[in-house]
Amino acid sequence: MKAIVYNGPRDVQVVERPDPRIEHPCDVIVKITSTNICGSDLHMYEGRTTLEKGRIIGHENLGVVVEAGPALRRIRKGDHVCVPFNVSCGFCENCERGYTAACLTMNPGNAGAGYGYADMGPYEGGQAEYLRVPYADFNCLKLPEGAQEQENDYVMLADIWPTGWHAVELSGFMPGESVVVYGCGPVGLMAAYSAVLRGASQVMVVDRHPDRLALAEKIGAVAIDDSRGNPVDQVKELTKGRGADRGCECVGYQCHDPAGHEVPNATMNDLVKSVKATGGLGVV
Repeated sequence: MKAIVYNGPRDVQVVERPDPRIEHPCDVIVKITSTNICGSDLHMYEGRTTLEKGRIIGHENLGVVVEAGPALRRIRKGDHVCVPFNVSCGFCENCERGYTAACLTMNPGNAGAGYGYADMGPYEGGQAEYLRVPYADFNCLKLPEGAQEQENDYVMLADIWPTGWHAVELSGFMPGESVVVYGCGPVGLMAAYSAVLRGASQVMVVDRHPDRLALAEKIGAVAIDDSRGNPVDQVKELTKGRGADRGCECVGYQCHDPAGHEVPNATMNDLVKSVKATGGLGVV
C-alpha cells in the first residue's frame, strides 16, 4: 500500500509499505477513504515533538472495513466506520470511567495511545491506503446508510468536532451562559458551533484571520479581531464588564502576537482575564 511516512522535521514522503494484517481476533483492517491533516501532525512535521523515522502518520480516519477478526460482535466487514484518534481497550479502569484518552493498556507505561503520533504507542497512522484498528468493537464508530455521500461531515467525528465539543464540556458550560473561544481554527470553530447548539446566550470568538472570523459569524458567533484591539477589553465590553461565563482555549502553545512572534502563554492569560471570577475554562 501507499502511505505517508515521517522521515524527520519537514520531511514526509509517500512510500510503499506492506498492507497491515489482522494481529488479534478483535482487529479490523479499514480501507481509508477520508483522512484529515491535524494541527498536531504539524507539531511533528515541524520537529516540535519526537517521532521515530519511518512511522506512518495520521489520526483522523474514516473508511470501510475490509477484514474483520473472528471475535468481533458489532463491527463487520463492509461497515463504513469513523475511527476516533485514541486507541483504547474499553475495559481498563480509565476506559470504564470514560477516560478513554488515558487508556492504561494500549501504551504500556503511559496513559493514552493514538494512531501515528509521537509517544502514543506503536500504532501506525491512517494517512495510508489501509489501517489496522485494534479492539474494533470499541474503537470504531459505525456509520449509518449513505455514509459514503457524507464523508466530509462524518470524518469530522474522528477528532475536530469531539475536541471542540469537549472544550465546551470541560468549561462546565450550562445552557444560557456566555462563552468566549480563543482560536478560530477548526477546533475553535467546532467549539463555538457546539456552544451554539447547546444553547449559549452569547458566543464570542477571538482570532485575527478575516476568513476564519467570517465563518464564526456565519454560525452565529460574535467575531473579535485581536489585531484591532485588546481582546479582553472587547469581551468585557460585550459582557457589560462581567466577562464571559465560560471560556475555551483552542489555540495551543504555538499562539503568537499579531506581529508573528510566538508567545506560548498569551491566549491562556487572555482567556483567564476574559472569563468572570468563578467562571469555567475548557483547555484542550
